Amino acid sequence: MSSLEIVSYNVNGIRSAVSKGLADWIRETAYDVYLFQETKAHEYDIPVEIFEELGYRHHWFSAQKKGYSGVGILVKTAHSEVVKGMGNARYDAEGRVIRMDIGDITIVNSYFPSGSSGDERQSVKMDYLRDFHQYIHELMETKKKVIVSGDYNICHQAIDIHDPVSNKNSSGFLPEEREWMSTYFNSGFIDTFRFFNPEMKAAYSWWSFRANARNNNKGWRIDYHAASESLRPQLEDAAIFMDVKHSDHCPIYLKIKV
Repeated sequence: MSSLEIVSYNVNGIRSAVSKGLADWIRETAYDVYLFQETKAHEYDIPVEIFEELGYRHHWFSAQKKGYSGVGILVKTAHSEVVKGMGNARYDAEGRVIRMDIGDITIVNSYFPSGSSGDERQSVKMDYLRDFHQYIHELMETKKKVIVSGDYNICHQAIDIHDPVSNKNSSGFLPEEREWMSTYFNSGFIDTFRFFNPEMKAAYSWWSFRANARNNNKGWRIDYHAASESLRPQLEDAAIFMDVKHSDHCPIYLKIKV
């Protein structure tokens, strides 16, 4: 039995991340799958030849709005059934979901909306959470082994955020968002990082650009690899690469037996 190594990474602009050494890091690490969120580019603006030279196939799903949202996949493993979008025009216009199959495993890459810009986007975010929950469970009627990776834009528990008290009314840590995460994990998903690191504190995947937050590790864990319960026996390792810096996020890692 071999292993599949998957990285999820909100790059906050794929071209920006490449300019900061992303391709060199991929060359050094050479994982099987890289899932990107917030690519902020149409496919014709992405320097895909860099990734092709590294031996990766690539798939992109961009937002209609230029320089906004977008998801992508680099993969060197044999794969099939790449599907762009979740069949909902409202979210597909923003380039929020792409998925593919590797053998009997379905990997879903999603960039969940942020609500931090105000009430209107917070409302979109809550709608997305509701509709995504329905989408993923409908998908799991036919796909039995599912991994849902990406930037969820939510800290689930107090341990996942540097200051739970002062952020209790902040988008990304609101009670209704955290309740959605609890419902989601209780509906058949495993938070793989917490599966391997149940008590680890100060393990974050995003830091504000303000107030020297990253150097002071005042962060939030808002990026996840969520695995369906059917994959529990195949889980090997999960980690957060907090020292990798091409974005205001850092990469998160999952290793499974295949």
